[in-house]
Amino acid sequence: MNYLSVENISKSFGARTLFEGVSFGINKDQKIAFVAKNGTGKSTILSIINGLDFPDTGQVVIRKGIRMEFLSQEPHLQDELTVEESIFASDNEILKVIERYEKALENMDDQEAYQLAFDQMDQYNAWDFETQYKQILFKLKLEDLKAKVKNMSGGQRKRLALAIILINKPDLLILDEPTNHLDLEMIEWLEDYFAKENITLFMVTHDRFFLERVCNEIIELDNGKIYQYKGNYSYYLQKKEERIASENASIDKAKNLFVKELDWMRRQPKARTTKSKSRQDDFYVIKDKANSRRKEHVLELEINMERMGSKIIELHNVSLSFPNKVIMKNFDYLFNRGERIGIIGKNGTGKSTFLNILTQTLQPDSGKVVIGDTIKVGYYTQSGINPKPEQKVIDIIKEYGEYIPLTKGRTISAGQLLERFLFDRKKQYDFVEKLSGGELKRLYLCTVLIQNPNFLILDEPTNDLDIVTLNVLENFLLDYPGCLLVVSHDRYFMDKIVDHLFVFRGEGEIEDFPGNYSDFRIYEDSAEPVKDDAPKEKVNWKDNQPKKGGLNFNEQKEFSKIEREIKDLEYQKKQIEDGFSNGTVSDDEMISKGLELQKIIETLEQKEERWFELSSKLEE
Repeated sequence: MNYLSVENISKSFGARTLFEGVSFGINKDQKIAFVAKNGTGKSTILSIINGLDFPDTGQVVIRKGIRMEFLSQEPHLQDELTVEESIFASDNEILKVIERYEKALENMDDQEAYQLAFDQMDQYNAWDFETQYKQILFKLKLEDLKAKVKNMSGGQRKRLALAIILINKPDLLILDEPTNHLDLEMIEWLEDYFAKENITLFMVTHDRFFLERVCNEIIELDNGKIYQYKGNYSYYLQKKEERIASENASIDKAKNLFVKELDWMRRQPKARTTKSKSRQDDFYVIKDKANSRRKEHVLELEINMERMGSKIIELHNVSLSFPNKVIMKNFDYLFNRGERIGIIGKNGTGKSTFLNILTQTLQPDSGKVVIGDTIKVGYYTQSGINPKPEQKVIDIIKEYGEYIPLTKGRTISAGQLLERFLFDRKKQYDFVEKLSGGELKRLYLCTVLIQNPNFLILDEPTNDLDIVTLNVLENFLLDYPGCLLVVSHDRYFMDKIVDHLFVFRGEGEIEDFPGNYSDFRIYEDSAEPVKDDAPKEKVNWKDNQPKKGGLNFNEQKEFSKIEREIKDLEYQKKQIEDGFSNGTVSDDEMISKGLELQKIIETLEQKEERWFELSSKLEE
């Protein structure tokens, strides 16, 4: 069943043509990745599909009755709403039923309203749906339902927009870089979710592991033409290579034929026969084919690295804490020449803060950071470029000089350097504010590398970069002779360039793991199961959400009350256990807190026993 058809669309901005004659379709159950270089119109095509922009020619036809949702890179949410209100603001009828039930739970004295809400939960089979949407919020770390949107970070807003879309379960889901702002654990959960769910996807993503495991088709926009591949990322790479080889062979053949036909054309008399006129027409077709060599502008990275002495960077007994959060605890490390370290961990465990300590833009509570005299740090941050109003691309580079030193005593002009970073002469005089997200990141990378650092720190360098640019960056980093420290959720990127990992476990624990990300996942999966963030008791009883069954009203009321009490007791238990584990419980409090914990455990066991007793009646 066809859900959506893109029919012969084109788009130009002034004299610049982004694309023309683009056509493809999206059918039920397809999971499609849309691949193209930065600046060739990926985001524009997504906007056209979603009615946020219009093509110059052609049209987009959407099947009637199809529910379509779009996750943009900058989601539009209402600032004054809470997380919970944002979720219930949709037109989903089942969510409206759950919202009425949640409100009825807050006012149990109104028995009639509660009974009606309870009956509707049965009628719409909303119990399982409620469990599923709460699991989505838990996995995306959006458990504070009362948090206001206006107080949320950009990453939290993106995760909330993703959660709302997943909860509403549209027929067609269109995603623009869905893995940005997700930590590795969230990305792997989302992979599993998309792989298992019968959902139709059309997405732009640079995450090659995600492409490999989720997508069953890839559509590529290359040199203004659409190519479709029925397979995952590995299949796409193989078939693209074969296609390019075939195209180049065809062009070479046309070039040879063109030389012969050109000689024939020059020898033709002015009086032309019908036969010679036909051959002349063919000549111009051959000429176009012979001159159609692919325009492969490859990003060229080069660096004149500063000499590195014996002392690199040393961290001695470094500690840092924020209110209610420990980032580092007595951390020691001496960096060696040529080290290539990846940093992984859940969001909020202090990865970017660690980098700020390392670069001395943030001072630790105790301990010291010693940087060697010969060390020149290049720091690629998530914040990127902060251009002045109406500043042009070339002006950004000229701030570092009209000529930039390269290896072996050579120099290069600012314009020539920008050409190596795929900014042609015309593009160099564009205003920075007109660049796409990927172009901005590429320009920023240029400003970091031209300072010739010998200790390179990259904080999420792969966000918004296209796959072609990523491959070039990876190859450059493989040959980079200095020290390299990378924070990234791009597992493919990490596997390719790092030798070992700093694993941020939280609460100040930083583990040095000898291997890349895939090695780490194998180790974690083969190790003893670690304690999940969600209490195991909660999973057991919450995943079996009750139906009305044989409970009378008072038992129904008791059942709902017990659920809330169990949740509160689990939270209290975890708080005390965390206090013991992180050492925040003083010696004077040790006995009293131990007795309090024992009482909570006993009460929790009693409540759970009663819960299972009532639950068994539901099944009768």
